[in-house]
Amino acid sequence: MVTEQFDERFHSETFDTVVVGGGQAGLAMGYHLARLGESFVILDAGARVGDAWRTRWDSLRLFTPARYSGLPGTPYPGSPWAFPGREEFSDYLEAYATEHQLPVRTGTRVTRVGREDDRFVVETPDGRVLARRVVLAAGFDALPRVPAFAAELDPAIAQLHSSAYHRPSDLPDGDALVVGAGNSGADIALELSATRRVLLAGRHPGQIPFRIESPAARLATLVVFAAFSHVLTLRTPIGRRARAGVLGHSGPLVRVKSADLAAAGVHRVPRIAGVVDGRPVTDDGTTLDVAAVVWSTGFRPDFSWLDLPVLGPDGLPVHDRGVVAGQPGLYLLGQLFQYSLASSMIHGVGRDAAYLADRLAHAAATSTATGMTRPARSA
Repeated sequence: MVTEQFDERFHSETFDTVVVGGGQAGLAMGYHLARLGESFVILDAGARVGDAWRTRWDSLRLFTPARYSGLPGTPYPGSPWAFPGREEFSDYLEAYATEHQLPVRTGTRVTRVGREDDRFVVETPDGRVLARRVVLAAGFDALPRVPAFAAELDPAIAQLHSSAYHRPSDLPDGDALVVGAGNSGADIALELSATRRVLLAGRHPGQIPFRIESPAARLATLVVFAAFSHVLTLRTPIGRRARAGVLGHSGPLVRVKSADLAAAGVHRVPRIAGVVDGRPVTDDGTTLDVAAVVWSTGFRPDFSWLDLPVLGPDGLPVHDRGVVAGQPGLYLLGQLFQYSLASSMIHGVGRDAAYLADRLAHAAATSTATGMTRPARSA
């Protein structure tokens, strides 16, 4: 990995392409850009490559087995049916960047992407970078989503979003309420149940009917992941229907089952409707006395730093499989159901990155043929 620090030269640098985000999507894009011979840089806000995973809760493990957890050019090491932990996967990403000598600049938060004449301008607190092309690979889940009424909770009740939760000791002693019954909520509720009474609020999202770690589930896993990549796509009617469902609801429980939660004594309660006298209240009017609340209520995308007229009514860039037609040279990667259900998953970003690399190379060749010069990397 080429980890660079900013200096005065950065203020005048120009690249063929800037990649915003150095997670699995940005690194996969970097792999393909390097194969094209592009001059490029990957800008990432984290202190280290892999920090987007490294900062999640300690016990987190991937839902994807190792055979589906590798990026282009470097399969994930070890048993193909092992399920990596978050620290292991973070280290894999860091090693991947080193192995492929990807020019990642860590500690570099992008504050604006705009345009001046025929070039994009990417601004950071340390300076500006100019590029013919920009790939936005910063991820779909950007800002923690917490209901407005959370501010009305009694200050004596500790509360944090799942993105800030690391381990049970983060919470004070006493009953805990986990709001959001999807995969993150179920995982955290099960872990907390070993040390306290736990209430889990929210709609049951359903669950897959097998244990993903079981050897008997391997054939089913192969079928499911093939469907994610090749059946549930924007080209198929069933894929387009699935996309509408995925964007509107969380997916089914993958590892933790309802039986696991029941056996651990996790008590399900209805959706949290608001706060009365500083305490959370459910849809059926029950007031809950708890010492802590973990908001496992998801995230929302953030493109407030994108200073270009490309956002649709939903606040997301309008694109066709990652190509933003309204702004030539602008691309998206790692978006939810960008092309298939696998697009925002580790095993899906490589294919989408290869597709964008082909489009990018074609656009660059067309520009050269029409007389536009390739930008030189300045010193």
